[in-house]
Amino acid sequence: MGRDWRQFLPKTVTVLRRGYGPGDLRADLIAGLTVAIVALPLAMALAIASGTTPDVGLVTAVVAGFLISAFGGSRFQIGGPTGAFVVIVYGVISKHGYDGLLMATLMAGGILIVAGLLRVGTLIKYIPDPVTTGFTSGIAVIILASQVKDFFGLTADKVPAEFIPKLQALWAARDSLSLPGLALASACLAAILLMRRYAPRLPQFLLVTIAAAVAVMALNLPVDTIGSRFGGVAAQLPLPSLNFWHWDKVRDLLPSALTIALLAGVESLLSAVVADQMTGARHRSNIELVAQGIANVASTLFGGLPATGAIARTATNVRTGARSPVAGMAHALFILLFMLVLAPVMKFVPLAALAAILVVVALNMAEAHRFRLILGTTLGDRTVLLATFALTVLVDLTVAIEVGMVMASFLFMHRMAGLATIAGGEAVLEEDQADQERREGHYAPNFGLPSDVAVITFRGPLFFGSASVLKDAFDQIGARRRVYILRLEETPMVDPTGAFALRDFLKRVLDDGAEVIVCGAARPVMRSLLKTIEADVLRRARFVGTFDEARRKATPA
Repeated sequence: MGRDWRQFLPKTVTVLRRGYGPGDLRADLIAGLTVAIVALPLAMALAIASGTTPDVGLVTAVVAGFLISAFGGSRFQIGGPTGAFVVIVYGVISKHGYDGLLMATLMAGGILIVAGLLRVGTLIKYIPDPVTTGFTSGIAVIILASQVKDFFGLTADKVPAEFIPKLQALWAARDSLSLPGLALASACLAAILLMRRYAPRLPQFLLVTIAAAVAVMALNLPVDTIGSRFGGVAAQLPLPSLNFWHWDKVRDLLPSALTIALLAGVESLLSAVVADQMTGARHRSNIELVAQGIANVASTLFGGLPATGAIARTATNVRTGARSPVAGMAHALFILLFMLVLAPVMKFVPLAALAAILVVVALNMAEAHRFRLILGTTLGDRTVLLATFALTVLVDLTVAIEVGMVMASFLFMHRMAGLATIAGGEAVLEEDQADQERREGHYAPNFGLPSDVAVITFRGPLFFGSASVLKDAFDQIGARRRVYILRLEETPMVDPTGAFALRDFLKRVLDDGAEVIVCGAARPVMRSLLKTIEADVLRRARFVGTFDEARRKATPA
């Protein structure tokens, strides 16, 4: 029991128990400050792209970022708003208002807490790459589309949330192109890309944001800024409140809450895995989900956005020498300090600079290399990838994930069923036996057994996708036999459908007056058969451990 509960122990507790000195604190403060410098403009940009105000992104980074590090299962995780949420957040706000988003995020936090306590964290890793790559690439395309307005300085009163109508509205506003806005955004984008190539250690986002704000003030450029559109940034955290909750909206918001919970769970665990790979540490997935849930609940109480582990910021935290979750908590406190001190000057930040930052975020999310690699694999994986991508862009992220997972599940079942084979007909049996016994140097037709004995070898999992293989066994066997030896040495598992198919096979053979000998069934297989097949049917068959024993029992004395 103690070992089971250890997986719910936050990494902060583990670190403090093992000893934490001044040197550790110094390293964590330096790392936290560095990450905060990266996260500050990014949090504002993501909030604006999500359809809300920049101070909401900062509140999310402070509240959720602190709690994810404090209660999480990763030593290096950095939490906050991320690009993955932009699409779903923008859609929920457009459809249900900001109160609807807060409700959906609060519900998602509860779902994550329950999922962590139920130890679902170990299952999220089974979401296949074609699905995750499909929806992250789709999100990247939508983020790029959402930044066209500010990147080109277009004037459009109401831009729809849907992808095609959005492009149509932006195209209709093409005559409002702002050359100063486009020039500033292009310069910011070029500067970020150049620094990433030639000076990757510099805080590119912050430097570009500061330079753009200085250029706007010095040159009096006619471009939109945080001040002109939003009035500035609040210099304080709002008071916690639950005034947004309305019971009559719970049912309508449940699909969005499930999507937010899934995205938060997947991205946080992917980020934790990246940190593990960089450091050799090991995260605790279930307490990580619980921490994500706590952070999202708290974020909504302060009016914040959904939050999760941020891969790029977590990697930055590792590279700058973080030693414990204290670095993540320090990053949140530094952002709070920036809010309190720098709020008056943040109003000069041009939206064109933030649009350039989000273009870079979208390009990183697109994972073009991984997308191309999956396109070069099997038809099934290509179909799952393209379907998830298209549905993310053109329909809805919730639908995309649901359809992608269903398609991936059917593809997996088809592949598993393809692994199941049965050898029992004369021609198949000779070939199968030749492969096995000629290598051993004692090949004999029909394993040296009389002609009225049939050997049926089932390979692979016997589940609902492969049960039909067993049902077709009689067609392969041909004429009626005195004894049937059913070999299950290479059958790792049997589900209820497979067990029922085996029962039907046994009953048909036994009722026909033949004898059945089952050999090599592993303990998990036997447990499944005992739970599913009637005792009187099992008693009529003979179960032995090895094929040699089955041959002796099938041969007349």
